[in-house]
Amino acid sequence: MSDEPSEDRPDSPPGVDGNGPHNGDDPDGDGLDGSGPGGSDSPGGDGSGGSDSPGGDGPGDGDERVPKESITEGSLVRPLFQLAWPIVVIQLLQVTYNVVDTLYLGRLSAEAVGAISLAFPLIFLLIAVAGGFTTAGAILVAQYTGADGDRSAGLVAGQTIFTVSVLSVFIGVAGYFYTRPALELLPSDPATAATVIPLAADYMEVIFAGIPLMFGFFVFSALMRGYGDTRTPMAVMLVSVVLNVLLDPFLIFGFADNPLFEWLAGVPAVGAVDPVALEATLFAATGFTGYGIEGAAIATIFSRGVATAIGIWLLFGTGLGPAVTVSHLVPDLGFIRDIFRLGLPSSVEQTTSALAMITLTAMVVTFSPPVVAAYGLGNRLISLVFLPAMGLGRAIDTMVGQNLGADRADRAARSVKLATGTGAGVMFLVAVVAVAFTEPIVGAFLGDVPDAPATVGYAGEYVRIRSVEFAFIGVSQVILGAFRGAGNTKTAMVISILTLWVGRVASVGYLVFVVGWGETGVWVGMALGNILGAVIGVAWFARGTWTERYIEEPEPDVDPVASD
Repeated sequence: MSDEPSEDRPDSPPGVDGNGPHNGDDPDGDGLDGSGPGGSDSPGGDGSGGSDSPGGDGPGDGDERVPKESITEGSLVRPLFQLAWPIVVIQLLQVTYNVVDTLYLGRLSAEAVGAISLAFPLIFLLIAVAGGFTTAGAILVAQYTGADGDRSAGLVAGQTIFTVSVLSVFIGVAGYFYTRPALELLPSDPATAATVIPLAADYMEVIFAGIPLMFGFFVFSALMRGYGDTRTPMAVMLVSVVLNVLLDPFLIFGFADNPLFEWLAGVPAVGAVDPVALEATLFAATGFTGYGIEGAAIATIFSRGVATAIGIWLLFGTGLGPAVTVSHLVPDLGFIRDIFRLGLPSSVEQTTSALAMITLTAMVVTFSPPVVAAYGLGNRLISLVFLPAMGLGRAIDTMVGQNLGADRADRAARSVKLATGTGAGVMFLVAVVAVAFTEPIVGAFLGDVPDAPATVGYAGEYVRIRSVEFAFIGVSQVILGAFRGAGNTKTAMVISILTLWVGRVASVGYLVFVVGWGETGVWVGMALGNILGAVIGVAWFARGTWTERYIEEPEPDVDPVASD
């Protein structure tokens, strides 16, 4: 396809290189980085972004975009912080989904915890197919916003929503029917095959049936982040998480041995009403015993669906975000080709990342159920401590995109250096805290269930070993965010493939099956990946070949004034 804009598509992104953004590496190793595809993950909610230009074709007659403080002029620290802290909160809320599921399912059985650790990489494999196209839209929104091209940003947003929506339907159908055959291919320990894998299949089928509802929020969050607004997705995510927290215990346990009632009984003010007796009364009236692991999946899908509905309303019914209207959803094949061309490298990156996670999972399931459960539990905890690095990486994604869009490559470079130093320092402190409090944190996620002591012991060792890589992940997240913000996702793709396939998969395979280190080989191999990724990323970044933007001058947002 030509790099020049089509004559019948004057608002299509001209001069776009075949690269696109991505949402970041998957440091927790479970295949989901917290935002999922499309970003918070990734994807300043105070409006930190580009210019104050009006959205000429925004919703409503004469509607104007919400004014935004520029992140292409002035201080670097202020917009970096304003973009990053809501993203950290979004990621924290995202992890809360996984933590709440793990917390309640750990009261159900250790096998249920192991099941969700198997499920996520397989789910992510199909989600990744559409993830690159979501982030392609986000980076174009960022660069057009920086270049004062809000009209083009709205068109990019509309076509991205249409494209990813169609893909999500196909992904949901394919995922639902491929779940059990895919799980049967895993070379499992006999006990794992009998107890863990059937639970993983039950969970995955529900998730895939509702995957379009999940994708809606991914798209909304990524587009808003590209526009420079991360606080609005944070508020929407909060609503979704609160719903999930409220629904989880009831959909998993119903009114039979529900740990929530036991916990409430220990609260002085609440205990006076005897929650345990209330549970017995409700069970006698309904006989509801919950849906087990499927209940956790139902709670997640419903909560995501509510977030999607709110996000769509905010994009189309208010002045927040890029100026997108219903007319922008009408498919334009030429424009969709642009999005595919820009997003394909990110999709390849995410898909190969998912395959790496599946390969690692296939290695882990050759161990006993306590090791499998510890792998899943450790990944959940590590995804939590990586939040500061993720936030900085996604903030840099937007800052680099908007500053390159505004022809401020010098400012983009300075923002990357600032974020890299901050990320390394913060993550070193996080590592110290993680090592100091490993056992109490890990132990809190498992109740008095079979294999709990062994699972806690393995998970504690896993977290301590992987804490060595924390400062490196602070660096690599920022460097990869810079490449993606500039549109250099081919570079990010290569670095991520080396990180996962050489640093992790090859290392784990060698240490486990050749050297014979057992489960310790898994923990050490997982840590080596991000160390390798950080070293390669810094060396590549130092070449300075990433500073060109991939859009030409967009059309003006307002019509020219006619001469008298």
